[in-house]
Amino acid sequence: MITLETTFAGLKLKNPLIAASSGLTNSISKIVELDNAGIGAIVLKSLFEEQIENHSEKLSQITDYPEAGDYINTYIQMNHMGKYLDLIRSAKEKCNVPIIASINCYKSAKWIDFAKTIQDAGADALELNLFVLNAGEFGDTYLEDTYVSIVREIKKVIHIPVIIKMAKNISNLPGLISKLKALGADGVVLFNRFYQLDIDINSMEITSGPVFSNPTDFSDTLRWTAIVSGRVPDFDIACSYGVHSWEDAIKGILAGATSIQLCSILYEQGADAVTNMLTCLEEWMDQNNFSSLAEFKGKLNYANIKSPYMYERVQFMKYFSSYK
Repeated sequence: MITLETTFAGLKLKNPLIAASSGLTNSISKIVELDNAGIGAIVLKSLFEEQIENHSEKLSQITDYPEAGDYINTYIQMNHMGKYLDLIRSAKEKCNVPIIASINCYKSAKWIDFAKTIQDAGADALELNLFVLNAGEFGDTYLEDTYVSIVREIKKVIHIPVIIKMAKNISNLPGLISKLKALGADGVVLFNRFYQLDIDINSMEITSGPVFSNPTDFSDTLRWTAIVSGRVPDFDIACSYGVHSWEDAIKGILAGATSIQLCSILYEQGADAVTNMLTCLEEWMDQNNFSSLAEFKGKLNYANIKSPYMYERVQFMKYFSSYK
């Protein structure tokens, strides 16, 4: 008998598919639809500290009185947080899968405050969504040091699993993830997809780039999943960024992922994509005589293949030298 059950960051999942944090997880109706489609877990839409502060700043400019501005700031923060906590409670009440909260902050004090409040609201785990672009104003290890500092402080105050959604531009990704594991992090997501920009050559202005990922984006995710899985054993990894098919889900698990986060495919195909992916995953397992995910998880990761340099290769010559 085939089972799709797995464990990610200490959470028991009925299958490895997780709905990633997005606009599809910001309301109870959408969350329940995903639950009914068979999703294994749900990451709620991120609570963005920067968005809250921008909203506060705009409204504060209406008044010339500092006291009124402080009141507006406090009210807006409490209102945003209150709505988010209500979403956590409602999702826990109406769904039968783990509910993972998500926060996106850039000030360490706020991370701690938000984390404690979210835990108290009943979230099953917390995903930390962190990225600060280093355009030259910080030291070389600023981003890595920030990850370490925040995980160290958060693990002191909460007991629910802590999951880190990683940036792609870490200089030594396995090394940093190994440090986070030692600090008590319970899992990582590879990778965070950040705002994409473009340039309008007619108006000569900065504009928004593509909103959704592309299937070709999955190659980097696959490479680093395999490397991290091989270099940092016994640590849970969720594949994200570029997952667009059931084949991608299988590839991610073969590379060492415990779970697969879905986002763009859910926007493009709807909640039915979950049901279809689960059906195809079971059929593939049956055809290959696998009864559980554990039987092929990591089968092709960095530590388990004869030539691990295949994951390190970055030059085209060997494979494309015949192309003119």
